[in-house]
Amino acid sequence: MLGITCRSCGRNSAHTLVDLGMSPLANAYIRPSESGRAEPFYPLRVYVCGSCFLVQIEAVAPPEEIFSDYAYFSSYSDSWLDHARTYVDAAIQRFSLNRGSRVVELASNDGYLLQYFIAAGVPVLGIEPAQNVAEAATAKGIPTRVRFFGESTARELLAEGIRADLVIGNNVLAHVPALNDFVRGIKILLGERGAATLEFPHLMRLVAENQFDTIYHEHYSYFSLLAVEQVFRRHELAVFDVDELQTHGGSLRVYVCHLEDDSKPKQRRVDDLLEREKQAGLADLHYYASFGERVKETKRKLLGFLIAAKGEGKTIAGYGAAAKGNTLLNYCGIRDDFIDYVVDRNPHKQGHLLPGTRIPIYDPEHVRHTRPDYLLVLPWNLKNEIIDQMSYIRNWGGRFIVPIPEVTVL
Repeated sequence: MLGITCRSCGRNSAHTLVDLGMSPLANAYIRPSESGRAEPFYPLRVYVCGSCFLVQIEAVAPPEEIFSDYAYFSSYSDSWLDHARTYVDAAIQRFSLNRGSRVVELASNDGYLLQYFIAAGVPVLGIEPAQNVAEAATAKGIPTRVRFFGESTARELLAEGIRADLVIGNNVLAHVPALNDFVRGIKILLGERGAATLEFPHLMRLVAENQFDTIYHEHYSYFSLLAVEQVFRRHELAVFDVDELQTHGGSLRVYVCHLEDDSKPKQRRVDDLLEREKQAGLADLHYYASFGERVKETKRKLLGFLIAAKGEGKTIAGYGAAAKGNTLLNYCGIRDDFIDYVVDRNPHKQGHLLPGTRIPIYDPEHVRHTRPDYLLVLPWNLKNEIIDQMSYIRNWGGRFIVPIPEVTVL
């Protein structure tokens, strides 16, 4: 046990869950002109709080260093856009949103989601800390403020008379180092009868399915419903409903309102999932004990496969310059001695090198020209979309490698 302070409950009761060694920032892509410079590597060690069972890493790099110029643009995943469109249609109906409503999205990225509210005539505001990504949203006509969200930003909006009927936070809660400050901000921004929805990868799925590559420095926290409900309740917010989603390898969408708002009764699904988490052992430190060894075994199996394939003279490329892929490659020590290159649809990543491993990133058409024997699918959560897009590699006998939860060749 090490004496780090839990960012949720504030207690010093943290036990090591897994140690992934030293790793660079997962979205710090390298320009070829800077390939000769040294990169900072930081410890990537994960802890579980023995009091509130929040899983977390230490904030070894300031958020300004990670998020101010960001390489991830949500609009380059077709399946994620479909997910956003479906959510917007459901939210408009469930919360009776119209031209007199206001929707505020926290970490709104390039406007991938808010564009659908605008199309439906619902006023929106995006809050996005990355200047380059916010500019892409603004270019689409989506009002966006370049801010890190927390209590200060919420009070600034409140002073302007802005309160939200719906606050959205998709895959942002895990990215927040000052967790309580962020949740205080939601409390302030949320209208009296408003609702907030937040999506994040589900810790229970991460552990059960060995999704260790979801761990990287910009993900400060990893949530179960048990842990997240405590965070919100501490700030007089209640989780009144929950959806279990298939996105990102298994996520939760929690629905939150003011604790005193009796217009939104708690749905049975909340208590059912809390009970399932307790039955699975998420409120017991023994549940987490074997995770580290399973991570090591996945590393050994993946390296074993790659060594055998290279020994047979096979060529291997990667698909997806994803943050999770960078965790996997750096932890396993996989560089261009195994993988010739990776491809990605995002032009903001093309022409760069992966952090740490320095593997070059190309447009997906590069695969057609080089005809690799294997394509390693790094964002395995999008494997169906990627395999469909790249199915033509089968024309020359190419096959796909999916590394998580088990090394699988398709």
